[in-house]
Amino acid sequence: MLYKDADQLNFPVFLAVWNKLQGQTTPQVHFKIARWLHHAWMNDQKRLLLMAFRSCGKSTLMGLFCVWLLWRDPNLRILIIAADGALARKMVRQTKRIIEKHPFTKHLKPKTADQWGSDRFTLKRKTELRDPSMLAKGITSNLTGTRADVIICDDVEVPKTSDSAQKRDDLRDRLAELDYILTPNGTQIYIGTPHHFETIYQSKGDDVFLKNFRALKIPVMNKGGVSAWPERFSNDIINAIKLKTGPHHFQSQMMVEPQNIAEGRFDIKALHIYDGDIEYVESNNTAQLSINGIKMAYCVAWWDPAFAAHGRVSDHSVLAILFADQNHKFYLHHVALIAAHVNDSDDEATQQCRQVAQLLKQFHVPHMGIETNGLGKFLPSILRREIVKARAGTLVQEITSRRAKSLRILEAFDVTLAAKSLYVHRAVLRTPFKQQLNEWSPSLTGARDDVLDAVAGALSLQPMRFSFGGGSTAQHRPQWIGSKQTIIKTDNFKF
Repeated sequence: MLYKDADQLNFPVFLAVWNKLQGQTTPQVHFKIARWLHHAWMNDQKRLLLMAFRSCGKSTLMGLFCVWLLWRDPNLRILIIAADGALARKMVRQTKRIIEKHPFTKHLKPKTADQWGSDRFTLKRKTELRDPSMLAKGITSNLTGTRADVIICDDVEVPKTSDSAQKRDDLRDRLAELDYILTPNGTQIYIGTPHHFETIYQSKGDDVFLKNFRALKIPVMNKGGVSAWPERFSNDIINAIKLKTGPHHFQSQMMVEPQNIAEGRFDIKALHIYDGDIEYVESNNTAQLSINGIKMAYCVAWWDPAFAAHGRVSDHSVLAILFADQNHKFYLHHVALIAAHVNDSDDEATQQCRQVAQLLKQFHVPHMGIETNGLGKFLPSILRREIVKARAGTLVQEITSRRAKSLRILEAFDVTLAAKSLYVHRAVLRTPFKQQLNEWSPSLTGARDDVLDAVAGALSLQPMRFSFGGGSTAQHRPQWIGSKQTIIKTDNFKF
């Protein structure tokens, strides 16, 4: 019988057979993980931690490992836990497909459809058990009454479960409950990458969550710069990923090294300083805009509004205007601190919106974002009215910030400065921008970062590209950016 064969066939061979059936080869990094899993299982090691770089295929391998375990013992009960139910169900679906197609496991598929569900299935087995052979659950699901011989925690630590101290504590509390679900001699396996300095993925030290777990850590390249998977991740590709994601994110997700963002100070030497104004030219109802002879591809602005409170301003009301060329170089051309005048008869909101509208017109800004948290909720309608009056022709996008300010700033500047692609007009250096960039650290509470936050918003804002036919906007101004198509993307914007 095939059950006897299972005692003789190790997991690396099982993996290689499956890949060959799929017309694929097995990379050495997958063999390394497979040998580690096989050795741990055969030597009765019950607490395992696999940390491997993003896109390494660790979840795919874990699905195959589940098939191998069920082939060896169809009476096993395996519980898959992920940050959300959809991710957990993905592994269950993969496992089902392998069971259906693998020549060693086809006979295990149950005859009735009700035992072959999308989030759970029960194989043909000799023992009558209440729990299914495999079950998928999100970390926030109710697991009361569930029992499992193997629990696999697949990417339970993600930004939405770890980007605050409260969420990290909640995650640990929920994971601690798994001890009551696991059978006395059961196995628990964690797989993932660290998303915070206080990550759960630590196995050494006195005060760590996974204390005494046997760990395998696979970064995308070793200390000598040799790729762990050279066929897929060449040095050029690795360097491109590092450039695109930034040093902190790269170290965390590709080198599997927890990063402390409190140490994330910026290098202002990476800035390029330039002089000169924009050059805007209209001809035949079309327009071009350039800076120092370099044609710009698009422009965005970000307004983070603030009002005076009891005679003082706790944060500046900041407008940042950012251009970009066709080589993805960013030009921070203007930063304005918007303030109302005491002697003006109009209310403060109208005054600020009027000033913003005039700047949008002056710099030919086609698209801007306004942060609508708090007081910003009622400003967009006033701003649109003032834009019409100024004949600026700027489209306003309302955005609610859902993430911590420190993370927004770090991610925006970390990538841009690492790529040395941020050019700053000399006039911007006369604003608080340079000082805030030089002194910024997320560990400093109460420090000014309002200008950095506005610039980070502009860097993070995806440009809308559109054309209005005939080359004119609603205010009859030539459109200087865009393609032949109308593409307006405003949904699912997360900032």
